[in-house]
Amino acid sequence: MSKQSNLLDREQRFSPLIVLALTISALSGYATYFVAGSGHWKQWTYLLHALSGTYLAVAILPYVFVHFYRTLGIRRVVVIIFGWLTALCVLAMIVSGGHVLIFGRTEALGWVHTVHVWTAHAAVGLIIAHLAAHLLLFPEKQRTRRDVLMTLSPALIKTNVVGVVVSAGMVAIATLAYDALYAQPPEARPEYTYPYGPGPFLPSQTQTLNGGFVTESHIARSESCASCHLEVTQQWLSSLHAQAASDDAYERNIDLLVKARGIEAARYCEGCHAPVALLTGQLAPGGMHGGIEDTTANREGVSCLTCHGTTGVVHLKGVGSYRFAPSNGYLFSDSKRPELCATCHVQFMDKDMNNWGWVKMQDDYDSWRKSHYSGQTHNTFSRQLVVRCQDCHMPLIEADDPSSDTQGRVRSHRWPGANTVIPALNGDREQLFQVERFLQSDKIRLKIEQPARADAVRGKQYSNTTFAGMPEAPYYLYLGESAALKVAVTNAGVGHAFPAGTTDINEAWVHVRVVDAQNKIVYESAGFVDPQALFYKSVPIDRHGKEVWKHDLFNMTGISYKRVIDPGETDILTYQFSVPYWAKSPLTVSAVLRYRKFNRRYANWVLRDAIELPIVDMARDALLIPVQHKASVE
Repeated sequence: MSKQSNLLDREQRFSPLIVLALTISALSGYATYFVAGSGHWKQWTYLLHALSGTYLAVAILPYVFVHFYRTLGIRRVVVIIFGWLTALCVLAMIVSGGHVLIFGRTEALGWVHTVHVWTAHAAVGLIIAHLAAHLLLFPEKQRTRRDVLMTLSPALIKTNVVGVVVSAGMVAIATLAYDALYAQPPEARPEYTYPYGPGPFLPSQTQTLNGGFVTESHIARSESCASCHLEVTQQWLSSLHAQAASDDAYERNIDLLVKARGIEAARYCEGCHAPVALLTGQLAPGGMHGGIEDTTANREGVSCLTCHGTTGVVHLKGVGSYRFAPSNGYLFSDSKRPELCATCHVQFMDKDMNNWGWVKMQDDYDSWRKSHYSGQTHNTFSRQLVVRCQDCHMPLIEADDPSSDTQGRVRSHRWPGANTVIPALNGDREQLFQVERFLQSDKIRLKIEQPARADAVRGKQYSNTTFAGMPEAPYYLYLGESAALKVAVTNAGVGHAFPAGTTDINEAWVHVRVVDAQNKIVYESAGFVDPQALFYKSVPIDRHGKEVWKHDLFNMTGISYKRVIDPGETDILTYQFSVPYWAKSPLTVSAVLRYRKFNRRYANWVLRDAIELPIVDMARDALLIPVQHKASVE
């Protein structure tokens, strides 16, 4: 046997399995590339693609070596060019595919996956072109042409068809078996009751894709996310989403609701605070709500899969109005839809809960939608770019994560907002720091207005010569006179009304202090917190007109007081005091906007003085005001 014949025999021994592996790898790759969705079948197909591709990568290298060695004497330029291009594309496809297989598909190195896809497309096309060139350019009786036809023999085609059918059948069987063993939703428990209507989750507005309950493992396995997304998971653990069911305030309030209305009423809250308990059917007699410690729902809070398993928005009225389905992928990982936030950060109460009637509660989404940040109203001012909820509350930060972008950044899963109590209780200094920095990021501004005088005229009669040449009207105060100071509070950068969220238990106020040149207090609007100070907050009331101060909103029928500042607007506060005759000029006026999560009355009830509540100074301003003796009139 000649050397050429020996090489050809070796090549033909390699061919059937290599062609089969190439066919399966190509078809499985095209199936996952062109067919949308992320079902279990697709993940099994990815596995088939990886296995066939790995075999192909190992087997094709010796085949290519033998093939090139055997064909060194061929002098057909087109065939040679197609052959070398095919080899280079196959090599690039193997290297890029191996990188994706070992390191995964990351956002920062997304180009590697792109290279793998397009070199695979090119390799398939070039292999066809290479074979076609052999058939067209060689004489009919030459052996090379016969070898190509042997490569495409009916036996080989039959082998490929059988291999593809068997592979597809294995994927189908694996998918069906997996769904049968692990993916079947639980049946409703016999004791499950429906006091609020036929929907299993009412009065929560949450729905599932199949209208039934969800297996716990499909929504409560956040710890498994850490195997790839460690830093993001650690951020989530510090966030208020992770602690939505386990913080002391929620545990106390949900317990109050369950004792008053039964565990079924907890469904109203748990669509947003403890979706695991709601969707798995726990909220029925004999079940455990999310406020019970050491339960899965309590530990998970708003789990990773709560957001990443959301497939749509039911409506924008809130109270958990999202539609959930077990997630096989990252459905909302790149979501640009602020509506998703509205499903929980909007709230209403109806007759089923308060035995009174429909009452509108917090609505951060509608406040944003009506602002110039949403791009949905005529109030756009000079702003052209839309600022979404996640642009502020999920800022881009550096992280070593597979989902990092080309600059090594991910969306923060700490969700900095306005809750300083929970990180303080947990001793989580980093989360507290991030929240405080967020609150102090120049989104709210203060300005003390100069006390311009109607009688301050530049002339001999009213104005001191020291004011000569000043570009603005002079301002000063007289000893013994009554002064009125105006402080402007501007919502310059918050995408919704300030304050927002649970305005019935949070509070913000302006602390104004006036001292003379010897630092003696002339006026102070608040000590620690003056009960008479003007607060930015709301006061809900029940049907008897009494304040609903325990956040027991199921008793709420209306609001007796509410003061907030809408986006882009300014609130003017006036403070009056008398200038004592002993005051030394000048007076120093300072104004500070202070914020505290939980008012003291609610905090004493829910936390039992567990900590001293953090107070954050969000904005400040200062002004020096000269003081004069008023000349007597002769």
